[in-house]
Amino acid sequence: MLHLQNTILEMIARGESLEATTARLCDQIERVLGGICCSVLSVDRSGLLHPVAGSVLLAEFSAQLEGLMTGPLVGSCGSSAYLVRAVATVDIATDPRWAGFREPVLALGLRACWSSPICDTAGRVLGTFALYFPETRGPTPREEEVVASCTFLCAIALERHQRVVERERGAYIDALTSLPNRASLDIAMERLSCAQPGAWALLLVDLDNLKTINDTFGHAAGDALLQVVAARLGDSVAPDRVFRMGGDEFAVILQQGGASTSIETAALHVLDVLAVPASCDGHMILPRATIGGAVLAADDAEAKRVLQHADFALYHAKETSAGGFVLYWPGIGSAIKTRIEVTRDVDLALREGRIDAFYQPILRLDTRAIVGMEALCRLRKPDGEIVPAAAFHQATSDVSVASQLTERMMAIVAADARSWLDQGIPLQHIGINISSADFHSGTLYGRLEAAFGRENVPLKHIILEVTESVYLGQRDPIVAREIKALRAYGLRVALDDFGTGFASLTHLLTMPVDVIKVDKSFIDRLGQGDPSLAIVEGLVDIARKLDIRVVAEGIESELQAGMLLDIGCALGQGYLFSQAVSRQIATGLLVRFGQTVGERTEPRFPFSRLN
Repeated sequence: MLHLQNTILEMIARGESLEATTARLCDQIERVLGGICCSVLSVDRSGLLHPVAGSVLLAEFSAQLEGLMTGPLVGSCGSSAYLVRAVATVDIATDPRWAGFREPVLALGLRACWSSPICDTAGRVLGTFALYFPETRGPTPREEEVVASCTFLCAIALERHQRVVERERGAYIDALTSLPNRASLDIAMERLSCAQPGAWALLLVDLDNLKTINDTFGHAAGDALLQVVAARLGDSVAPDRVFRMGGDEFAVILQQGGASTSIETAALHVLDVLAVPASCDGHMILPRATIGGAVLAADDAEAKRVLQHADFALYHAKETSAGGFVLYWPGIGSAIKTRIEVTRDVDLALREGRIDAFYQPILRLDTRAIVGMEALCRLRKPDGEIVPAAAFHQATSDVSVASQLTERMMAIVAADARSWLDQGIPLQHIGINISSADFHSGTLYGRLEAAFGRENVPLKHIILEVTESVYLGQRDPIVAREIKALRAYGLRVALDDFGTGFASLTHLLTMPVDVIKVDKSFIDRLGQGDPSLAIVEGLVDIARKLDIRVVAEGIESELQAGMLLDIGCALGQGYLFSQAVSRQIATGLLVRFGQTVGERTEPRFPFSRLN
């Protein structure tokens, strides 16, 4: 073996081709061991197999492996490269890894195969070295010793070959991350078998905050973020392959056992791995991503359909579940179509002036005096029908439409507030709902100042309502930074829908808010012995100590109002008192029941509803 090693090393040093070098190695090994056939395959960065050298007997079979994607069921060599460990198939005729490949090999009189991965110094798989046996068996100790030397020599030869072809990498390798690029993905997808539904799945990972990072910290930080994400993705899904699609998007081909059932677990694992602060060009940055996924289905005749489905899922995820994962389902196209139609309807309503504000009173639960209003967006159809915001909420996933809706609501609320102030009507505050898009559409304070400044309405009359899903669920540092800046200007901020999935009592210690609005889901379950009562009571107690006001949303019965008052909750809103009403009715309610600043009154009416 020492003589053979020297011969192969001399061939590598002289610059002889990879094919000639490995062919010489295989020929000599077959002579030394006798009664076996050798095979050397290379594995490119996309995970594709390429025959390099081997026994003449195996030439035709090896050619059939060209361009196949490595995987756990791709014979001994494809499995070895995928798993990064030696794979011994003692009986090709019965081993499930050989289900799609066994016939040509069995026809050659070969019954067993032992394949070992060829790895570089960093542990990345460069290829495989395999021995084929004419009888059902595994390798002998002598064969294991010989192959260990062969894989070492092959690694040197393959690494040198890769350096030679480095200049050609640009066509298939992303220069920044060193990941296979979109062209490589296209090739890999073409080589994937679509014969077995659920055999593989695809994840598309989109970085949510790359543009923000580039704009805030510079492109050097953005590039560093991409490199961090690429490395984390590769580690989190290994031995599966990661590709950089371009820009802020990555792809992952999942082939590990049970891809159809484990895709969600894999996606959530990726999100967890990414959601750790990283040092990027001197800045600590929290990567955030959204993922869409699809599993190979029975009617997917081509792999590109799976890619299309994953793309649909990613689009849907970005519009409805930013920062989360959406798995493709057959009706997703209809859902996307519906959202597009709703967005178009809202856009048309904005252009035709059919967006209006309705107002729901916020009251003191003891006196039932109105201390504020929440402005709620409504769409007026051409036939006069009033449509509540919940019916067109999907349109707010469009950043432009969401920003325009807020702009329109600001203008309407400012005009109504001016009218009420001019009439001498008691007006303490009006709550305006702010979407995620508003924190990314220019300086929010500047927009507020301009809208209310035109009507000469002091901003002390405004409370900005931000849902906890926007504030906490998206883990967006820009939102937190903007809210801090708004409060520094003296604006009050309310955390809306508290308790719907993201916030906890501990958040109250760090969240800069002035008001907490407890979600209706808690109020619905209020009753003696129900945990909701204890939770709301604890929240009220903590908020009082932190000088934060609490408003109970969705109050529908006197029993609920009484229980809330008993545990110290002073403010509420809901259908018990009034639904959202037009400005004309809201004006009448404020005239009759509005509480002026500093006023402390006895109950002003004996009945529940105000209208």
